[in-house]
This record gives sequence, structure tokens and C-alpha cells, in this order.
Amino acid sequence: MLRLLCLKSSTSTPTFLNFSKHFRKRSFDSPFFCCNRRINNHPSFIATMSPASTQKDTVSTHDGTPQITQQPVQVAKRLEKFKTTIFTQMSMLAIKHGAINLGQGFPNFDGPDFVKEAAIQAIKDGKNQYARGYGVPDFYNAIAARFKKDTGLVIDPEKEVTVTSGCTEAIAATMLGLINPGDEVILFAPFYDSYEATLSMAGAEVKCITLRPPDFAVPIDELKSTISKNTRAILINTPHNPTGKMFTREELNTIASLCIENDVLVFTDEVYDKLAFEMDHISMASLPGMYERTVTMNSLGKTFSLTGWKIGWAIAPSYLTWGVRQAHSFLTFATSTPMQWAATVALRAPDSYFEELKRDYMAKKAILVHGLKDVGFKVFPSSGTYFVVVDHTPFGLENDIAFCEYLIKEVGVVAIPTSVFYLNPEGGKNLVRFAFCKDEETLRSAVERMKEKLKKN
Repeated sequence: MLRLLCLKSSTSTPTFLNFSKHFRKRSFDSPFFCCNRRINNHPSFIATMSPASTQKDTVSTHDGTPQITQQPVQVAKRLEKFKTTIFTQMSMLAIKHGAINLGQGFPNFDGPDFVKEAAIQAIKDGKNQYARGYGVPDFYNAIAARFKKDTGLVIDPEKEVTVTSGCTEAIAATMLGLINPGDEVILFAPFYDSYEATLSMAGAEVKCITLRPPDFAVPIDELKSTISKNTRAILINTPHNPTGKMFTREELNTIASLCIENDVLVFTDEVYDKLAFEMDHISMASLPGMYERTVTMNSLGKTFSLTGWKIGWAIAPSYLTWGVRQAHSFLTFATSTPMQWAATVALRAPDSYFEELKRDYMAKKAILVHGLKDVGFKVFPSSGTYFVVVDHTPFGLENDIAFCEYLIKEVGVVAIPTSVFYLNPEGGKNLVRFAFCKDEETLRSAVERMKEKLKKN
């Protein structure tokens, strides 16, 4: 039962009012939820708050003595199904059990010195006050120059680039600035959990198309039957988290034709564009007729191993940029000034930096993929990103959550259960994701732990 403490006056006795009827009643199969996906009844996992959960709060009585009461956790209805992200939860479990964290996608090594030194210099030079709302001019000019080099497109950085606090904010600003309540938006599952949450805040109606192993190809017929005149936008992530899939030119051309035919926008998350291994990355905006209906989102963190800086951007024609900037203005207004100056230096790095980055990650990928195969996993191809998805079923656990719990507690390695990236968790119950954005020693140590302790049934 939910109760709210009510103090009638400074001398009254505290009373409790029953507010249960104002909260949606839910039953839980488990204490562990993420993104409205059930994470199973495993007591060692961290319980997250349900709408009916309570927290202790200190209330002063009439004589000044603090009294601990139970207060209901409060959250807007559009967000009440979303819980602490799976990435936060798994990282906490890694610390608790002393496990090697191949779950969350952040490097365990630092970014390049020349970029860090540029940030230090910017701070010393006094570049520490608010930047212009949509970015430091040197930085958005560097973004435009890099975009031209990568896609061949010439854009107006003053009117068509918006600097954001990471790509996650670019995603939020795009959804909130361009999507109206009731608009249909198509996602490809599995998907980064921020997509559904920000679409929920925008009041969108989500349509989901599932990409299935082994190659996670786009089911074109299903897409054709899903897209319609009611569709406002399609969201594409290529290279794709969590699968490592890269959308092929044929797939992108088909999506582009459908979008033009039905007057649909495309939002593309391209944060892993420099981590393309098996084929060249293709930006949707570069296809004929698509720049004028595409918002291209990207960031600094993945390419330069500086995920904590949270520097991102959105590129779009001016009439779409207007909506993105309107939302951005009331989300963060501006992004870290000295980090933008340092990011300018980063984007102007020579081609040799990006070539070395790719070689380094290909070596890391080889260590993990070969190791996972030796352990006994079925490993699916990863053409980009720093993730690889495997089938865990050879080891006999009932689903991805049970497997990941066993892997942490008994083996000492963290992976991410992919069911949290699906609207229907059944779609990912056989799959888990490993990250190889770690130093080679860490990757080899994780493989050795799995070889030693993980046994096939």
C-alpha cells in the first residue's frame, strides 16, 4: 500500500493518506527490471525501484526530532516503465563480484594525449564560459569539414550543425524537437535503450522490426508492410549496437526509396562510423535525395576513447535543425566549452590516427572472437562497433539473464543480456553481448577465465 505522510499543523500528529489508487498497479516476476523488460527472478541482481517502491525520507516532527517515514517513489507516467539502465547495473555487479567488465561499452584505456592536452590548454586559455548554444564556431566548422571528407556533402555549419552533450542528447533533442505525440517511428530491434525512452517522452507510437541472427539482415518485406503514410521517421544505427551489423548499401537504398515514397524522415546514429571493419561505412544522408530528410547524429567518445566528455552533434538541413535546436536549447542549452575546443583538434587528426584506431580494434576483436569460439560460443559476425554478439545456449542456461548472472558470479566476467534491447524480450533470450574496447591483457584474462570455468552442457 502506498501512503503519503500528511502533517496538518505544527502540533498535529502525523497521519498517512492512502494514495494507492493514484498509482498503476503492477505485478513483478522479478525485482530486476530495465527498460520495461523483465530481467528474471535472481535475488543477487540489484533490485530497481518500481512505481510502488518506497524510499526512506527524514521528516521533522513538532519537537524537531527527525522521524524516518516511507515515501513513494514518484515518476511521470511516460517514464515509469523505464528503470536504471542495464549498463549501470552490470557495471555495479562487476565491481561487487570482482568480475572483468566486458559489458558496458567504455574503454579501459585513455584517449590520445594530443586531444587531452588541447583540453588542458583550452582551460588555461580561459575558454571556460558558456559556449554558443549550438556550438563553438571552430568546432562546428571542423564537424562540417569532417562530414564533407566522409560523405562528400557540403553543408552550412552555421545553420545545419548542432553541438550536443553526447550523442544521447542529440537523440533526445531530435526526438523531442521533431516528433509529435502519436507520430509513428520505426525502430530496428535490438536497439540502444535510449531510443525507446526518448520516444516515450515525445509521446511517439513505436513500431519495431526485428533483425535476426546470423546476419541480422533487414527484413525488407516486413519493413514495406510496416512503413506507411502515418510513419513520421525511421531510426537507424549503423554500425549497429549491439550486433555489430553494418547496414548494406542495398538495404540503405531500399530504406531511402521507401522514405522518399512515403515522405518519412530518417534519424541515423553513426557513433561507430570509424569502427567499420568488414565494409565501408555508408551515411544515409549521402544517398540521393536523402540529405534533406535525414538527421545524422554522431559523437567524439567512441572514436577517441573519451566517452566521459559527452561531446556529440546532429547534422541536418536547416528546416530540421530548427526543431533539434529548439529542444536542445531547453535540454542543456550549451555543451562544455573547453572540450569543444579539444574536440576541434581531434576531428582534424590526420588519417593515420583513424587507420591506427581501426587496426588496433581489429586486433582486439580477433583476440575476443577467437577466444569466444574456443570457449564454445556460437559467435555471430561483427562488421563494426566494438561489440560482438554470441549464442549462449550451448552452456545450458535458460535465458540470457540467467547466463549473465552465472557468468558474473561463477566465472568472473560481465556480458550484457540482449533481451533488454527488444520490445519483446523473447527476441534476445538466446543472445549476449561482449565488448572488446579493452586492453589486450584484459581481453585475454577474460577469455582464460571462461575457458577455465565455463563448461558446455
